[in-house]
Amino acid sequence: MVASDRSAIILRARGSLELRCLLDGTDGSHVQKAVSRAFERVRARVTSQALVFRVRDSPMFIWPNKGCQVTEGIAETTACKDLQQRLRSGEPDGGKRSSKKKDKRNGDTSVINIDLLMELTEPGREAGPTLTRREVRHHLAQMALPVDCVVTAGMDDGIGDAFSRLVGALCSQLTDMESAVLRHISGTSLLVPQPFHFHLPEPTGLVTLVYPTGVPDAQLESFRKEMHVRFALPEDRPYLRRANAYHFPGEPFKDGYLRNPHLALSHPALEDAKPFLVQGVYSYHHYMQDRMDDSGWGCAYRSLQTICSWFQQQGYTERVVPSHKEIQQALVDVGDKPSSFVGSRQWIGSIEVQAVLDQLLGITSRILFVSQGSELVNQGRELASHFQREGTPIMIGGGVLAHTILGVLWSETTGDIRFLILDPHYTGGEDLQLVTDKVA
Repeated sequence: MVASDRSAIILRARGSLELRCLLDGTDGSHVQKAVSRAFERVRARVTSQALVFRVRDSPMFIWPNKGCQVTEGIAETTACKDLQQRLRSGEPDGGKRSSKKKDKRNGDTSVINIDLLMELTEPGREAGPTLTRREVRHHLAQMALPVDCVVTAGMDDGIGDAFSRLVGALCSQLTDMESAVLRHISGTSLLVPQPFHFHLPEPTGLVTLVYPTGVPDAQLESFRKEMHVRFALPEDRPYLRRANAYHFPGEPFKDGYLRNPHLALSHPALEDAKPFLVQGVYSYHHYMQDRMDDSGWGCAYRSLQTICSWFQQQGYTERVVPSHKEIQQALVDVGDKPSSFVGSRQWIGSIEVQAVLDQLLGITSRILFVSQGSELVNQGRELASHFQREGTPIMIGGGVLAHTILGVLWSETTGDIRFLILDPHYTGGEDLQLVTDKVA
């Protein structure tokens, strides 16, 4: 378990460890014992002097089991904040940022990324090698274990203590991997265990769970329920599905979409007001994405895609975000549109968005009608309550225009309100700095 603390540094070690297991038979208990012995050998390697940590984007190598030897001359008692500062000083700008213009593409540098390596050579032995030959029929089970381990360290903690705890966490993760493999073993077939990090509500913070590759989330429900009890999580929403996995700052998303661009903005000043914002992660969908020229007619489609991305990335559905054509086909399937609608450039509104959410995701929704835009300011309590209870983005449409509401800044005393709007009409690239500068 890793608590999330802005005054702390996260050490994240990633690498591949080889697991080799010789099976002389297919008996279930024999296979399980052989697998456990193989994991024990891997743990022994991790605690040996052969383990090496390479700090990414630096020439620094650390031998944590050799008294924390470091190639850069840093001592075991060096504070983690000094290590972080040394890494920052290696940046082109010396780790400094302009106070007038903050680069919003880079988050707070609180994660030190580490590659896990193993020395291939060992000290020579005085005695010569002994060769033996044995002819036995056996089955070799072999896999690369994808280790991904995190620990938190206080700014003033010594690096010796921090990296020692990282070694302990690696051993614990290997034990979790062993449990996952043994739970899902089938004959001599072993599934590769995959670690996932989840950022849970405070005070729990960041935790890591291991799931077997190839086993869908639906088959892991009983295990997740155990973890919900363990971490005192409510059962009315998913927290531990693969889609809920934590995304570390600075890592690009494989699909190229921006996530939660509103987090780069500051709240406007409004007396006696409180922010009520979207909960969780969404991707920003807008005009001209996905090689689709929908400028002038596709804003509601894009708003709907943003909403669908929220349900997907919160783990409510495994369905990918629908394309324009899939949205149109869904409306044909429910009888709302004729077959000629598919492939057209016709716009949709709130009623169509509601129908598609129901048809494709099984999500029920409610439409709030206002006769004109100025009346929306009177819905502050309703909107604030929605973001507190449900936390989903809201599509707002009027005529041929649509936007996405991500939150409100609302004063219960005065009724004053400000809206946080995600604009689907944006036509530029996926550049957070450019997107937020348009509204900042």
